[in-house]
Amino acid sequence: MKINKTLAVLALAAASSVALAEPTRVEAVQYPAWLERGGNAVPLTPGTVILPSDRIRTGANARVEVRMGEGSTVKLGENARLVIEKIEDRGIFRSALSVLDGAFRFTTDALRKAQKREIAIKVKNVTAGIRGTDLWGKSTGEKDLVCLLEGKISVGAEGHPTVTLDQPLDFYQKPRDGAPAVAKVDEKQIAVWAEETEISARGAAARAGGEWRVTAATFRTRDEALALNRALRARGYPSEIGARDGAFTVSVGALAGEAEARTLMENLRAINGVALPVVTHEPATR
Repeated sequence: MKINKTLAVLALAAASSVALAEPTRVEAVQYPAWLERGGNAVPLTPGTVILPSDRIRTGANARVEVRMGEGSTVKLGENARLVIEKIEDRGIFRSALSVLDGAFRFTTDALRKAQKREIAIKVKNVTAGIRGTDLWGKSTGEKDLVCLLEGKISVGAEGHPTVTLDQPLDFYQKPRDGAPAVAKVDEKQIAVWAEETEISARGAAARAGGEWRVTAATFRTRDEALALNRALRARGYPSEIGARDGAFTVSVGALAGEAEARTLMENLRAINGVALPVVTHEPATR
């Protein structure tokens, strides 16, 4: 009886651990970007919960920031493709990510470095095993690259031995048709690389709780609004239709600030059907 009670307590604790695991979700998006799930592509929005088998794709001058369930952050640069192959948390957070194209950065939360984690990031033909660290990488048509910024990682490519990087600014590079090599990079190059994955105050960025909105156009009929809404969403902007004073608006909300909203406004001007876009501030109600 005592053994049964102990097993029941352990099972309950394990179940609670799984139930209390934080979801992996999108923290910020610098548009345009898409979420591909179940064969469908929709504009990516802040707050979206990411599931296994999801794919994230970014467009020109776009960025995405994802917060993993154990507190780490994954950032993507422009024209990137990321596949979430696995996410699970059963006492140890395990995840497998695959970067098919573009630049990324993985950073462990400084306050949660003791968290048990097993994360593998595959950069096309290179795989990095991570338990708690800060690294930057990129996959291009010519090569795959992983650079250690802090901590320790094991990295390797198929057909080649795995090596350990434990010195900051060491990087592992695998040319598309060549042998991998380990070398060192300087701080100036790191600063240049980091810009490729950082959301910019000059970019059309949105965050959960963002209080700025861009109205792309106002129409007399709903059909006109639907046509523009479809066009914007196909381009990676999460627009929505609203009704105001007997007319129909097409707008994008949750912009992080006025500068970000004005950048989006300028980006939308080039799209057919956008007429006299307007930026408005929508303070959160308490």
